[in-house]
This record gives sequence, structure tokens and C-alpha cells, in this order.
Amino acid sequence: MRKTASLLMALALLSLPSAGRAADKVSDGAVRIGVLTDMTGFYSDLAGPGSVLAVKMAVADFGGKVLGKPIEVVSADHQNKPDIASNIARKWFDEGGVDAVVDLVNSGTALAVMPLAAEKKRITLLSGPGTTAITGDKCTAYNVHYTYDNWALANGTGREVVASGGKTWFFITADYVFGKSLEADTSKVVEAAGGKVLGFVRHPQNTSDFSSYLLQAQASGAQVVGMANAGADTINTIKQAREFGVTPKQTLAGLLVFISDIHSLGLELAKNMYLTTAFYWDRDAASRAWAKRFQALPDNQKKAMPTMVQAGLYSAVTHYLQAIQAAGTDAADPVMAKMKATPVNDFFGQGTIGPDGLFRHAMYLVQVKSPAESKYPWDYYKILKTIPPAQAFPSVEAQACPLVKK
Repeated sequence: MRKTASLLMALALLSLPSAGRAADKVSDGAVRIGVLTDMTGFYSDLAGPGSVLAVKMAVADFGGKVLGKPIEVVSADHQNKPDIASNIARKWFDEGGVDAVVDLVNSGTALAVMPLAAEKKRITLLSGPGTTAITGDKCTAYNVHYTYDNWALANGTGREVVASGGKTWFFITADYVFGKSLEADTSKVVEAAGGKVLGFVRHPQNTSDFSSYLLQAQASGAQVVGMANAGADTINTIKQAREFGVTPKQTLAGLLVFISDIHSLGLELAKNMYLTTAFYWDRDAASRAWAKRFQALPDNQKKAMPTMVQAGLYSAVTHYLQAIQAAGTDAADPVMAKMKATPVNDFFGQGTIGPDGLFRHAMYLVQVKSPAESKYPWDYYKILKTIPPAQAFPSVEAQACPLVKK
């Protein structure tokens, strides 16, 4: 009896370290993903509830568990305010056990949350914001900029429009970090391609009246009016440009345009516009299959096709969960190492995440179809050019990320 008891105790003691190691694989017994986005404001159609839906879809497709532990999704509305975004993220990290914050549509909210996440050693996966500072001088070791950046948008649309004869430009720019960055990046591309920037005007976010800005653009005499804004601001700019007679005398260049914007505008207003996108649902069989599943989800009340932000989020979260599985832990350092070491190859794109945290993949220059060219619902784009990763995004060496050794 004594020998049996001693053997059982020894076995119990031997099992304690391995039990501890198993528990340590996943912090707090679950992997928690926080979707921090614009749920009700002017970016809610391109991100918002659809972003939450895309993340939940990725989790469900992954099986709802990783390393034998549940994957939980929480969400909140940052209202496009950096202070609100950082306060929510801090509460999630300190009290909610959130391991990764994703989306962060709006560059200001992204730049507010990134350093906080780095301090707490939590991961940020950015699909919505555009500023190149994210993988430049503001880069962190725990961030991935996944879907697009302003450099990719500027080089795709700016270069093509100049090549097509649009030599002189005037910008209508959203007056915050994203808009200013997009204007600056596009200006460099325009001038490098032989064009000239005649001026710019800045507007607050969520502006309803663009009359004064459009009149200044009209007075400039520029061939091209570059819209360095997004969401409802872009939609309102395009609608009012027609009312004020800016178009067709001057060409509008959409520097950040989403398929949700085209759907809101209608093809008659948006036809012939050039834009650059990271994803188009009707590109190939794989993108169509995934997008139709997304559209058919019961919670997709508008039955909308996914934007590039939403498609990018699905891909980013899937890659993150695969990295946790491969690393054997949800600890940020080994997970980030796996994410950067493992190429992405899915319906969204193919490429790698660089040491600066930028996911380099193909981008697509498209032109909006006319009503006569569109054959079925959401048939909106003609793909004119596939821009390979090395041309679509800046090189690691060209970035100002302090983490990268020059």
C-alpha cells in the first residue's frame, strides 16, 4: 500500500510541471480578439459591423478553438477618436485579457493604440488605416499593417492618372493624419511622373458641405481633383462635384475608394473612375467563393459584398490563429515571429510580412464600369493591372522603421 501511494504521489508530482506548461500555452484559458472599429460613423459601411462579421467568420472557419482553447471575439466603437480607442484598448488589455486588437480603421486611432499594445506586448492587426507612418517611424514590434497603405494607393492611382494625361492636380484632403499622408505620398508620385500639384484644401472629417472646397478646386484649373479622403467624405465629394459642374470638366481621382462607396454612389456617378484596391470580390474563383459566403451570412443584413478592409481582416486573423497554432502559444513574441516567417497564400493575397510589419502583396488598379457594362449585382470593376508586391509597396529599406537595421 505504501509503495502504491508513493508511486501515485510521484506520478502526481511529475505531472504538475507539464500541466503548468499546458496551461501556459494560452493565457487566461482563451485567445481573445478585440475588433476596434467605427460601428456607426462615416467608415461603418467599409469596416464597422462587416469587420466584426469577417473576424467572427474567420474564427468559425478555424473551428472556434486554437491549441484546444476557445477563441473569443469582442468588439467596440472607437467613434474615430484616438482617446476613446486607447481607453478601450487599455481596458481590454488590463481587464479583458484581449490578446490582439484588429481593424482600427482611421489612422489616428491606430497610432494611438499601437504603442499601448507594444507596451503590453499585445498584437495589433491593422486593416483599415492607411498612413505610412505605421510601418515607418511609428512602427512597433507587435504590429502588422495588412491590407493597404497610402504609398500603395498613391503609386497605383497617381501614376496611372498622370500616364493617362492628368498632369495637373489639386487635392481635397481630409484634415487629419491619414488625409495629409495620402496627399503627400500622391504628390510625390505625381511630380515624379512629370505632373504638377497646383494646390490643396483641407476639410474636417464627416463634412456635409463641400461647396467651398470644390469651388477652390474648380478655380485652380487643375485637370485632376485628387480626393485624399475616405468613406462618406469621398461619397459626398463625388456627389457634389457633379452638382457644382466640376465633372466632367475636371477628372476626379479616388485615392481611397471602397466598393461600398461605389454601391452607395451608383455606377452612373462613379463610372470611369480609376482607383486602387487590395481586393475585389469578383477577381477569381477563390475570391468569389469566399465573398459569396460572406454575403450570405445571416448577420450580413445589407447582403453587401465585402470591402478590402473586411476581406483583409479575415485573412489577417486567420494568419494570426495559424501562427498561434504553429508557435504552440499565444504569447506575442513567438506568434509575431511565426507570422513574419510564414508566407500568406489565400483568397485575399500572396506575400510575406516584413520586419517593419508591412504585409506586401499584389494590389489592383481598376476602373469603375458604366451601367451598361455591369452584368449582375456588384459587378462594378474592370481590373486594368495587377501590381506585384515589390511595386505595390515600399521596400523595407525605403521605410523609416527604427526596428529595421539599415
